[in-house]
Amino acid sequence: MEESRVLDEAQVTGHRVRSTDVLVVLLLLVVAARFLLPGAFDAPVVQAWSTVFVAVCLQALPFLVLGVLLSAAISTLVPASFFARALPRRPALAVPVAGAAGLVLPGCECASVPVAGSLVRRGITPAAALAFLLSAPAINPVVLVATAVAFPDAPAVVVARFVASLAVALVMGWLWTAFGRGEWLRLPTRHEHPPGDGRAAAFLGVVQHDLVHAGGFLVVGGLTAAALNVLVPRAWLDALAAEPVLAVLVLAALAVLLAICSEADAFVAAGLTSFSLTARLAFLVVGPAVDVKLVALQAGTFRSRFAVRFAPVTFGVAVASASLVGWWLL
Repeated sequence: MEESRVLDEAQVTGHRVRSTDVLVVLLLLVVAARFLLPGAFDAPVVQAWSTVFVAVCLQALPFLVLGVLLSAAISTLVPASFFARALPRRPALAVPVAGAAGLVLPGCECASVPVAGSLVRRGITPAAALAFLLSAPAINPVVLVATAVAFPDAPAVVVARFVASLAVALVMGWLWTAFGRGEWLRLPTRHEHPPGDGRAAAFLGVVQHDLVHAGGFLVVGGLTAAALNVLVPRAWLDALAAEPVLAVLVLAALAVLLAICSEADAFVAAGLTSFSLTARLAFLVVGPAVDVKLVALQAGTFRSRFAVRFAPVTFGVAVASASLVGWWLL
């Protein structure tokens, strides 16, 4: 009976379509097109598009890998009791401490959701866990250094991103303290590694999972940024960029839809040169706080009743924070 069950599981796993399978198929299609349609790749538009795409990906990849490694180390090597000892018991005080912890305990937004769920399950006040969920992928050293590299002529963008993103984390934590309800937040189920697996195996598993997923989002972001720069008529972008409010809202919505990893989004934003620094700041602040993949992760971890309330409010707070900080610093 046990052998039959294992065989059934293996058969189900064998028929599952993975992101790496999709990537291999896409690469094969590109190679085939290169031989079947050689002239198409010589067009100036295609060459310009490929140049932008490769530049975005190559610039962002080292920071993406470093961020994934740090995130995996945090989630697999830091003792669970560390957070309970470090945070104050009062929620109003625990929120800023947890928000500031994102500066020294980095993680991508994909990893921040299960980490926040684990904190809640271990008895940490939800307000502090949510503040950490929002701050860790937005103000950690990898993200700030990547932003500095992406905007070498505008160092104020780094400061603005830090201030605006931390403000979002703190405001949302305090809002949950004031208005949040326990029935909206379902404690996540604990997922243990098999007893035979050590920390090294758990670390490698997290790295492999996060790198494949985050790398896929980076590719999508690079494709979109290249398409916006090459295929969209410059007059359209100039028209949007000329309207300050509309430009902020457009890039904020784009950040939600693209769902780019926070270690790589600065390079995509840097390529959107038609838009103001404030509009691009909105892209950088909204992305790690609320996007389509985060909403799905939050709904699966904490229940959809939480996600449908938390995500829209976070979006509004992030847009307002980016706009105010951009007006102040940029």
